[in-house]
Amino acid sequence: MNCLKSSSGTTSNASDGPGRRVLGVDFGTRRVGLALSDPLRLFASRLVTLDRSANDGPGPVDRVAELCRTYDVGTVVVGYPARTDGRESGIAQLAASFAKALEETIACRVELYDERYTSRMASRVIGETARKKQRRDKGLVDRVAAEILLQDWLDRERGGLTAGSL
Repeated sequence: MNCLKSSSGTTSNASDGPGRRVLGVDFGTRRVGLALSDPLRLFASRLVTLDRSANDGPGPVDRVAELCRTYDVGTVVVGYPARTDGRESGIAQLAASFAKALEETIACRVELYDERYTSRMASRVIGETARKKQRRDKGLVDRVAAEILLQDWLDRERGGLTAGSL
């Protein structure tokens, strides 16, 4: 990608003005969880889970691009599932391909961000707080994982403590 490097991934060369929201993406082979920041970029809120189909190529790029336009998104943060041993996993390669396809489609900054353990943390949060029926909602896990990923990124951007720095 023609981009700048972040500590955790890749960013595109698109401009990202103040007041524009950030979209967090928990990329998966079956579902893609999305979360959205407020315009001040202080808080992340879960948005929607998109189901993937066998023929969607790198992922639901068009649907995410549509949401970026709808919500005036300036940055898209795609979760990059790095392995603890530093090697790249198959899903990490798919997430990078999705980010590249998204970058070629939208006029937003696109960044890969280390998302290790977000799905595990999301499952724990849901297990401790949700009703029994919600605990079986796998799409909810993806949305909460995207929310955790995005909140961590927002906190890092403001120079605060992040889950990765604890």
